[in-house]
Formats: sequence, C-alpha cells, structure tokens
Amino acid sequence: MGAGMARSLLRAGLDVAVWNRSADKAAPLGEAGARVAETPAEAVAGADVVLTVLFDADSTAEVVRGLDLSGDVVWVQSGTVGLEGTSRLAELAGSTPFVDAPVLGTRKPAEEGKLTVLAAGPEAVRDRLAPVFEAIGSRTVWVGERPGDGHRLKLAVNSWVLSITAATAQAVALTRGLGVAPEAFLDAIAGGPTDSGYAQVKGRAMIAGEFTPSFGIDGAVKDADLILEAMRAAGTDDRLMRALHEQYRVAADHRDAEDMAAVVRAFNT
Repeated sequence: MGAGMARSLLRAGLDVAVWNRSADKAAPLGEAGARVAETPAEAVAGADVVLTVLFDADSTAEVVRGLDLSGDVVWVQSGTVGLEGTSRLAELAGSTPFVDAPVLGTRKPAEEGKLTVLAAGPEAVRDRLAPVFEAIGSRTVWVGERPGDGHRLKLAVNSWVLSITAATAQAVALTRGLGVAPEAFLDAIAGGPTDSGYAQVKGRAMIAGEFTPSFGIDGAVKDADLILEAMRAAGTDDRLMRALHEQYRVAADHRDAEDMAAVVRAFNT
C-alpha cells in the first residue's frame, strides 16, 4: 500500500522521501524518483507532511517515537491500527497536528491513485493536505475533526468487506460441493441487485485458486480483531464477526502471505 501511495505522490509531482524497514522494498521507489532514506529521521527531515502506512499501532509507534515532528509539519496516519491504537498514536503526536486517515482500497487502487481517504483531523490543515489526498485517492471523505473518527468509519466498512468476501467464499464452496460449476454462482448474481464487483473479483480468484496478495489474509485477521474490539466498545453484537474471524484465522494458518480470498480454504475443510 505504501509503495503504491508513494508512486502516486511522485506522479503528482510532489517531493517524496521514503523509508521502509526492509530496504529492498524501498529501493524501486528510488528508481521512480523518490529519495530513499536510510533512517526514519532522515525521511521526515524538512517534511511538510509525514505519512505513515505500517502494519499496526505497535510498529508505527516504534518508528515514530523519538522523531522530530516539530515545526510546521502534519502527521497523516493511514495504517489501519484500530481505535485504541489511533488514540495512542494521537497522544504520541503531542502538539503536532495529527490526521487519522485510513484508506479504502487494495494494492491496485493504491498504485493507481484511486484510494478513498477517510480523514479526521483539524480543519485548519485540510487545504495543506489536499494535494496529498488528491494524489493518492479519487475521493476524500472528511468524517470530522476528532482523531479516531476516520478509523470508526474504516472499521465499519472493513466489517462489510470481510463479510462479503467470506460470504462469496461460502457460496463458491457450496456451489462446488453440490456438484455445480462454481462459476455458475457468479453468473447467477451478475448484474443483479445482489451482485458486486468485489464478489466477482474475489470469487473468480477463489475459483482459480489464485491468491496473489492484494489485501493479505494476515491483514484480514488483524482487522477482524480490531473490528471485534470496536464492536465490544460500541456494545453491538459481535457473533457474526467472531465467526468471520475464525474462518480467516483458519485459512491464514501457515498461509499468511496469501490474499484474503484464500478464506475459501476454510469452507473447503
């Protein structure tokens, strides 16, 4: 996600410095025009906007803690880290303007600059961030000024994404198990009120057994955990999400490098 977003920023003509815990992953961005930093401190030096896209709150805090984010800089936090994680990172930001801005989309939209940004943060910095958000996304939804509101909406959307993907896996596995070609399920819903582009893309990947990561199944397990925490805090019934979490967890065992479409494996056991 971060690499795709960096490429979109470069295409927009912005000055981009990048750092990754795995240096080999950052190297291709240097060839695309980014300045590849050897340390996080070097990456943020002189920056107007610091954008973090790491796996979870712990890794984000580890990288950001101790960095000099003073001066006229805005921290945009786009990794999906949950409500408690967002609160912790906002506190770590101190007096630095902090924008909670998770994104909707997978690897391909990130590379094409077609993400949807769900942002929450001070109104005073929104104009400054417009070139950044316009570069990485096709749409920005400002949810409010309270840190965490971007994540509240993101977790609700991700609960739907996890649900529709698992429901597609269930239908594909059931169709196949009943002796009917699973493609017939996708053909049956195509163009109707129950169809969706996501079901078609993930369903065809499931049928073909092609699980090149777009949204990794390890990320699906992590996000299900974060959604469960949010549901408990909100007081909403979490039985469906607990069942979904278990299906993704079962599919992820020893296969955490695969796409979330691999959840179909849990329905084939």
